[in-house]
Amino acid sequence: MAAYSRSPLLLLLFSSVFLCGFGSVLGLKAASGPAEPPNPPVLRPADPPAKDAPAAAAAGASQPRRATGWKLSEEEACREDLTRLCPKHTWTNNLAVLECLQDRREESEIAPDCNHLLWNYKLNLTTDPKFESVATEVCKSTIAEIKECNEEERGRGYLVSCLVDHRGNISEYQCNQYITKMTSIIFSDFRLICGFMDKCKDDINTLHCGSINVGHKDVHSQGEVIACLEKALVREAEQQDGVRPIKEECQKAILRVAELSSDDFHLDRHLYFSCRDDRERFCQNTQAGEGKVYKCLFNHKFEEAMSEKCRDALTTRQKLISQDYRVSYSLAKACKLDLRKQRCSLDTNLPRAREARLSYLLLCLEAAVHRGRPVSGECQGEMLDYRRMLMEDFSLSPEIVLHCRTEIEAHCSGLHRKGRTLHCLMRIGRGDRSTAVDSVCQSALQTLIQSADPGADYRIDRALNEACESVIQTACKHIRNGDPMILSCLMEHLYTEKMVEDCEHRLLELQYFISRDWKLDPILFKKCQGDAARLCHTHGWNETSELMPPGAVFSCLYRHAYRTEEQGRRLSRDCKVEVQRILHQRALDVKLDPELQRRCMTDLGKWCSEKTDAGQELECLQDHLEDLVSACRDVVGNLTELESEDIQIDALLIRACEPVIQAHCHDVADNQIDTGDLMECLVQNKHQKEMNDKCAVGVTHFQLIQMKDFRFSYKFKMACKEDVLRLCPNIKKKVDVVICLSTTVRNDTLQDAREQRVSLKCRKQLRVEELEMSEDIRLEPELYDPCKSDISRLCPNVAFGNAQMIECLKEQKKQLSQRCHQRIFRLQEVEMSDPELDYQLMRVCKQMIKRFCTDADARNVLQCLKQNKNSELMDPKCKQMITKRQITQNTDYRLNPVLRKACRADIPKFCQSVLNKASEDSELEGQVIACLKLKYADQRLSPDCEDQIRVILQESALDYRLDPQLQMHCSDEFWTHKVHCCMWRVKTGLCVLNMLKESKADIFVDPVLHTACALDLKHHCAAITPGRGRQMSCLMEALQDKRVRLQPECKKRLQDRIDMWSYAAKVAPAEGFSDLAVQVMTSPSKNYILFMIALSVCVLFLVGLLCGRITKRVTRELKDR
Repeated sequence: MAAYSRSPLLLLLFSSVFLCGFGSVLGLKAASGPAEPPNPPVLRPADPPAKDAPAAAAAGASQPRRATGWKLSEEEACREDLTRLCPKHTWTNNLAVLECLQDRREESEIAPDCNHLLWNYKLNLTTDPKFESVATEVCKSTIAEIKECNEEERGRGYLVSCLVDHRGNISEYQCNQYITKMTSIIFSDFRLICGFMDKCKDDINTLHCGSINVGHKDVHSQGEVIACLEKALVREAEQQDGVRPIKEECQKAILRVAELSSDDFHLDRHLYFSCRDDRERFCQNTQAGEGKVYKCLFNHKFEEAMSEKCRDALTTRQKLISQDYRVSYSLAKACKLDLRKQRCSLDTNLPRAREARLSYLLLCLEAAVHRGRPVSGECQGEMLDYRRMLMEDFSLSPEIVLHCRTEIEAHCSGLHRKGRTLHCLMRIGRGDRSTAVDSVCQSALQTLIQSADPGADYRIDRALNEACESVIQTACKHIRNGDPMILSCLMEHLYTEKMVEDCEHRLLELQYFISRDWKLDPILFKKCQGDAARLCHTHGWNETSELMPPGAVFSCLYRHAYRTEEQGRRLSRDCKVEVQRILHQRALDVKLDPELQRRCMTDLGKWCSEKTDAGQELECLQDHLEDLVSACRDVVGNLTELESEDIQIDALLIRACEPVIQAHCHDVADNQIDTGDLMECLVQNKHQKEMNDKCAVGVTHFQLIQMKDFRFSYKFKMACKEDVLRLCPNIKKKVDVVICLSTTVRNDTLQDAREQRVSLKCRKQLRVEELEMSEDIRLEPELYDPCKSDISRLCPNVAFGNAQMIECLKEQKKQLSQRCHQRIFRLQEVEMSDPELDYQLMRVCKQMIKRFCTDADARNVLQCLKQNKNSELMDPKCKQMITKRQITQNTDYRLNPVLRKACRADIPKFCQSVLNKASEDSELEGQVIACLKLKYADQRLSPDCEDQIRVILQESALDYRLDPQLQMHCSDEFWTHKVHCCMWRVKTGLCVLNMLKESKADIFVDPVLHTACALDLKHHCAAITPGRGRQMSCLMEALQDKRVRLQPECKKRLQDRIDMWSYAAKVAPAEGFSDLAVQVMTSPSKNYILFMIALSVCVLFLVGLLCGRITKRVTRELKDR
């Protein structure tokens, strides 16, 4: 073995096993014969000497060699092996020869006689008083410094044992070299270790771990015995079936031996021989000492070229490290001062054995790191290595092996390497109930994740690191390698094109457990530990509380994150940012929200079993909000309420809406702080060209969810909370609240109330909500539910958004079912009184409103558009939409607020009979307006009402569709400006006669005639006041006056009108006696009619005279009797 060059070794704090001479224990003599070979794994008393033993060789080695010139190389028993295996320059040094020969695999390379010779030489060497005197001379100052060694009894070999035990404190070079040589000799055989045989003799025998007898066939290394005991100790920790318990003192001795061999892998004889070839393959350039070879082999443990025997030996040693961190030389040395500084070994509530556990050390030091306390970089580096080790191999955690054995055998067998088994368990752990792991196994997994703390450095999780390497290199290359923000970056790219499937699965498996303990997100813990202690009464990083378990702390934090100043204590700004980040991540998968998954597991299975895509489960729960159990409904409701305040929590929606946000909402997105402005902006821009289908569906879904509870609309809730409590108590659904408040506002407005009962800020927000609801019929359940069948029957291919469905129902109004018809009529009544709620009108005419009606009141927008309808600058689409609204208004006076107000006295006075026949929620088909038109012709209306009827007459004269009565009779027989064609063809028809009467009353109601005679009116009738047929009479007189020359077109139109009036006079029924007299006097058969009337009167007179005489005669006769 090459000479070592080592730095000072770590002080081993808990030494309990001492090295000593072993001759007295074994009762060996110089001439003892050969023993039985070590094959039978039981302890037996020494057998009788064999007769055929090579006594010379044995005797030569059995006597203590006191002659200074005696050499091992001169002994016949080892000469052949020495010549074959050891360099010639080592032959003159007995220790060099010993090192060379004992590092060979004994069963195949060294002769039994040589083995026996080496054994006796080492035994006598360690018990020789002169050997102790050499140690006293070489290590004089060291012995004086080490109190325990200075007090040892001389002459019994205890001094050398003590120096080996404390070799980490030896600073003298020569003493260090001397004790190092002795260490390699002593550790070559467990029987040379003082006290080990006494403490473990019974366990060796019980467990059949080997032989303690010495003879010429006995090997010079008994490392297999210690390996057997170590494996038994591991099996006991894992509570495997059929395991025999090891005595506590032997357990300590086993761990102590492992600890003392931790700096040099040569001292672990079983591992050394098992991994000798692998060391050459993987760690050829790694210098022995300080545990470096161990670490190198650990790093290559799962390489394909690693032999199974070496892998098993390494795993056994790692399991011992899990039980006692001091078995790792490098970890114990690097973290010695930090353990003392952080008081990690002073927990009086735990047994001493618990303090030595690797998991306890990691939790204690990780708590210090997370709290910002100084922990040396060297120690943190060692911690990182062992945290990675725990994540790579589940078998190093006894709790996982013990409590998850069933799950591993059923689902995860054959996935042992590189953390695959652990991720398999994590995948099952986050699954549904049918494949969920046992609660004890779940707890063991959670504890392991906390000990390994992969949230602090993703590289600890090798399976995740390998799966996500490509994603990290592309999407997260701007973040420093190993930074905790890497995991957040990966979550931000979940379900994106940059994410790969394997990385997605590994990431969600890990995040599932991290999300269940807020401390496992190091950034969240760093920013929020003060707030958590202040508001949620949390304890240390590695401490738990029954009153505030880890899973409940985050719920406490986010409840305080969205509080207003009036509601009390709030989170710090930095903590709130991190809470929002976690909420964004949890929105990607309901399983990342522990409380939601726990309370909604039943509902998820009942309602959402088929909703497996990203984000669909939460949307499904929101859709079935009324059907959920109360506990789940509360959780989903609270989360939805948070989303309404900060829609960025819904990361999938924000990702889908990124183009719209960048184009139209970037200002509110950048400055979003507790306002809900972003969602409002998305709703307002839902039909922009940048809006894609995913975003539109997501925004509409959120709008529909808001209808379920007014609390889900943050801005509406904040603006109207007090008004709702005062005016609409016990109402929960948003649509009902909106109706309640809007009805209150309308009533106060109509009644000219001195003070509005709804506050100004609520009225403003109420307007926003009403406008949003008008865009999609589904946002108005009272309208949508009665019209579902009509929608499927009449508008099957019409999209819901953009108010297209509502417009379709309006156009098919005559074919609607009664209930739907009534709802549409009510909707139109509201829209006509408040045109801003008419989404299609406001959308189509948006630019025209800006052009013509910027100064108009919102409620007079339609009136303004009607006045500018025939402008050359009017957009054709807007003009068409205005015409549609005019047609609707003329079907019922209740849909024309201006007319209704102007004629409020005339309608009941002249048209009460029509009103008596009308139903509340159906149109009158223009009957009231037709009634008012007749009274207009008779000049009996009030001035205000007359003005409005005149406007209606003018408009309907330009478009027959604006006259419902005329449209029913004339249908498509004529077109705009050609009304007279129909009038000539229709031989009977009260609507035409009435229209002629109306046009005769005022020229303005006949636009065709008015246009043709405009110049003549200016020349001949300019002084005549318009109205009451005066200008029409002026033109008629001008036509009859031969001195006046009218324009040809005007003359032609006037003659047409005269002919139509004459015809109408012939066919029109008389409405009264005066009309009858006029018709008789103007009739060509006037004389005949008058003669017949006179004749009829005469006949009646004569009949009367005759009847009178007869009656008189009868009366006289009766008297005479």
